Parts: sequence; C-alpha cells; structure tokens
Amino acid sequence: MNQPIPFDGLTAQITELNPVRSIGRVCRVEAGVIHISGLAGKARIGDLVVVYRQGEPLSGEILQLDGDTLVILPDQDAEGVALNDRAALLEARGIAPSQGWIGRIIDPFGNPIDGKPLLRGAEARSLRSAPPEPALRRPMGTRLNTGMSVLNTMLPVVKGQRVGLFAGSGVGKSSLLGHLAQNMTADVVVVALIGERGRELRHFVEEVLGPEGLKRSVVICATSDQSPLIRRRCAWAAMSVAEHFRDMGLSALILADSITRFAEAHREVAVASGEAPVLRGYPPSTAHLIMSLCERAGPGEGAQGDITGIFSVLVAGSDMEEPIADILRGVLDGHIVLNREIAERGRYPAIDVLKSISRSLPAAADDIENELISIVRRYLSIYEQNEMMIRAGLYSQGSDPDIDAAIQVWSDLDAFFAKPEKQDVSNSFSQLELLLRRNKIQTRPTMVQ
Repeated sequence: MNQPIPFDGLTAQITELNPVRSIGRVCRVEAGVIHISGLAGKARIGDLVVVYRQGEPLSGEILQLDGDTLVILPDQDAEGVALNDRAALLEARGIAPSQGWIGRIIDPFGNPIDGKPLLRGAEARSLRSAPPEPALRRPMGTRLNTGMSVLNTMLPVVKGQRVGLFAGSGVGKSSLLGHLAQNMTADVVVVALIGERGRELRHFVEEVLGPEGLKRSVVICATSDQSPLIRRRCAWAAMSVAEHFRDMGLSALILADSITRFAEAHREVAVASGEAPVLRGYPPSTAHLIMSLCERAGPGEGAQGDITGIFSVLVAGSDMEEPIADILRGVLDGHIVLNREIAERGRYPAIDVLKSISRSLPAAADDIENELISIVRRYLSIYEQNEMMIRAGLYSQGSDPDIDAAIQVWSDLDAFFAKPEKQDVSNSFSQLELLLRRNKIQTRPTMVQ
C-alpha cells in the first residue's frame, strides 16, 4: 500500500478554511432544541451551527427549516443559552480518512482521542454516501478464516457478507468482536463503538482488541454521555472509513457495536425533529436508516475491494422479535445468536448453532463440507428435542440409536464449538470430521485419510 504524502491532508484542511461566516441569533429555546433566526436561505438540513452561550461555543445540527428560523439540536445541554446569543453557520462536515488512521482511536469527526496528533486525509467523504450500484456489484467472495472453529464450519463468513450478532448483555459479545478483529482475514478492520461506556473504551482497546488487533484497526468511538447526533454519526463515520479502504481495493472488516444504540440515538434525534415514535417506540424512519447503513457494506464493483460487516444487536430478554432485531434479520446475510444459558454453563463463544444461520451456505462450502454441516445440525437438533427427557433421566439408552448417537457426540461438539482455529478453514473441517468418526458417526471417507 502506498504511503500518503503527509501534507496532502493539511493542504486540504487549509483550503477549506473560510474567513467569512453567516451569523444569526437565538430567538427561542424549548424542549431541548434551539431556534435560530437570521440564517434563512443560507442553511441546509444537516449543516452545523455554533451558538456562543456566554462566549462558550455550543455546536448543534440543523433538524428543521421552519420559515425564517432554523431548529437545531445541540450536542450538549442548552443550559446557559440566552435569547439573542450569536449563532454561526458552518457547512456539514464529512470525514477525510487516510492510511495514517490505521492503529488510531478517533471520534466521529475524525479527531484523535488517543492523545496523539492525527492528520486528515486529502479528500473528504460524505457520511451518508450511496452504496455501489446493485447491478454492478460483484457477488460475495471467498470464505474467510475467522479464527474460530464454529464459524469456520457451521456458520461460514465470506468476503462481503453482512452478519448480525444478536446477544443480550454480558454473554461475551465484545469478546467475540475482539477475537474477530484480531484473527479474521481482512486488510483493515474498522471498529465502531456506538454509545459505549467511557470506561469500556480503554478496556476494549487494551484487553479485548490488544496491540496486535489495534495494529490493523481504526477505532471510532462515541461514548454514551455524548449527544445522540454524535452517537448516530459514529456508525456513519465508521462506514465511510471502511468505504475509503474499499475504494483503495482493500478488503475491509467493519465491526459495529451496536446497531441497537445507533437506532436509539436516531430515535432521540427523530423525536426532537417532530417524528412520531410509532414502531414500538421507534420512528418509522428507523427501518430505512438501518437498511441504508447495512447496504453500504458488501462487495464493491469493478476494481473496488469489499466490506465484510459484523453488526451487533442488543436483544433485551433474548427477544428476537423486537424491532431492531427483526429489521436486521431481513436485510443481512446471516445471523449469529449468543445464548445466555450457554454462557452460564461456561462455553465461550456462547453461539447457539441451531438458532444461527449463514446465508453464504451452501455456496460457501463444497459437497462434503455441506454434508458434515448437515450431519452436525441433525444430531444437535435431535439432542435439543430430547434434552429435557435426557436430563431428567427418563430416556433409556438403546431405545433409539439416533438419540444414543446424539448423546454421545454432544459433549465433543460443544467443546469443538469453543475451540479457536490457529490454522485455516480446511483444518477446522478436518477436525470436525475426525470428531464425528471418533463417535462412530458415518461420513464420506474422503476428507481425512
């Protein structure tokens, strides 16, 4: 990869400086929004406004154009704002990534938050760019090594695939994302921490992601105490950074944690702009917002690379029918479900294989591998259907050979699903076939000699 000229970004930043700004005045403050007069005809939806309250700047984004006034949602509490305070109009800011951002931690505006200087890239990108043309996009690509046996075999991920990670709190979602950031095949990893607790950022970067993971990652963080505008912007900024590397012909992996908090941030903004929360507390625009974000990931067109996406969803009480989970299941290419009961008995990752699915199958695997997957799913299903009877001691061994085989193989499969994979996908399938043969389950004798 060619190293960018360091002064390109600085030159672009100087070029964008404008010594002249349009000035308006605060004319009304109510319900968390600020009304500005004197800027009609110059402002656009999405532009930024800086209000100078007692001389201190308070930034916000324009939500509505109401006749001669603008309605802005401030980034912070409006306490201290007075009538006739000055308000300066700024243009909507995109983001200008560069290769120098790899290994860095930034905020959704492209500013460093790791205590070191950071130059912007030479070209600014829109936060809400359109996805590649559907008719020109390549199909999903080759299978990726995830560094985990269960994902390499039962739930494969291919280049350009978009997968949902559905989990409640405290079941190992962040640890799984960190493992994928360290081990999954990709040229660049973009991590979006949306509405994350402030103390968790350093823990995730140092303990979960680790130095090796950070070396190839760009971490973009908006903490839970920041305004919904900034939290919502975090997801868009991360996708724009991933698109920058995709357009360079690279394979990018975006890990977004979480789409639920992205939707919650949008709900706050939408309600402030007058939209009714009718979809179980979410405004109607939520579905389109999520779909348009996810659609930007995937294979590129022509010489572009691809963006493989892992989008996490917080499901309260394991409710897979709640609105955000339901929207994502319909737009993604598969979903991975983390089960609290599996986590409580100590198996990590706590992936519920039967409730999870990869839509890259059967194309992502050959005939022999698909047969192995089918065999494993069959015996897992048999065990699950009879689990209560087995654990209660009501099943007599020898009554049904299929149940006998499911009982015998279940503990080995459960251990296999927790194994990291230090080699490649083929090795994961070889280990799976050996496991089945040890338990006298018939497979085609062509994978392992």
